[in-house]
Amino acid sequence: MLTEFYKFLDEWNRILGFKTPAHHREIMRFLVDAWGAPPHRGLLMAFRHSGKSTVLGIFAACVLYLRPETRILILSAESVLASRMVSHIKHILENHPFCADMIPENKKEWASGRITIKRPIGIREPSVICQGVYGNITGMRADLIICDDVEVPNTANTAQKRENLRERLRELDFILSPSGTMIYIGTPHAYDTIYRVSS
Repeated sequence: MLTEFYKFLDEWNRILGFKTPAHHREIMRFLVDAWGAPPHRGLLMAFRHSGKSTVLGIFAACVLYLRPETRILILSAESVLASRMVSHIKHILENHPFCADMIPENKKEWASGRITIKRPIGIREPSVICQGVYGNITGMRADLIICDDVEVPNTANTAQKRENLRERLRELDFILSPSGTMIYIGTPHAYDTIYRVSS
C-alpha cells in the first residue's frame, strides 16, 4: 500500500517540478501506517515549514483515489484554516493525473469548505468537509478525521481553554466510524499541551 502513496506523492512533485524530499516520504510513511493498521491513531509533530500540511493534503487525496467511498473531516482551530486544507486537497484532485476521473460533472458540492468526488451512491456525507473545532459537527460521520492545528493560542492559552479543547475533541470518537482513523498534526503551545502523552 505504501508504494501507491509514494507513487502518488512523487507524481505530484514531478508535476510541480520538484523532487520528493526524504522527510516528506517519512511523513507519508507515518500517515499510511496510522491509516492502515490499528489503533488507527497518529500524532505528527514536525519542525515549522517542514511541509507536513502539504504532505497531509496529498495523503488525503490519495486516500480518496484508492478508496473513493472514504469520508474525511478536516478540523482546525478555525474554519478558515480548515478550509485551506480542503482547498489544497481540491487543487490536487483537479490537477493530479491519477485523479482525472474523480471530478464530478455536477460541481454543486465542489467548494472551498466541502467537496464530493465521483463515488458509490448512497453516501450522505461529502468526501471532504471542514469545520472549526467549535463548529457544528452534530450528526457527522467520518472514516478519516484530520485535526490540523487545533491547538493554537486562541484555543489553548489558558488551562481552562485547554481543558475545553480536550473535552471537545473527545466528541470525535462518536463521529469516527468503527474502523476509522484519527490523525493530529500540530505544534504544542503549552507545557500541558493536548498533544502530551503520559509515560
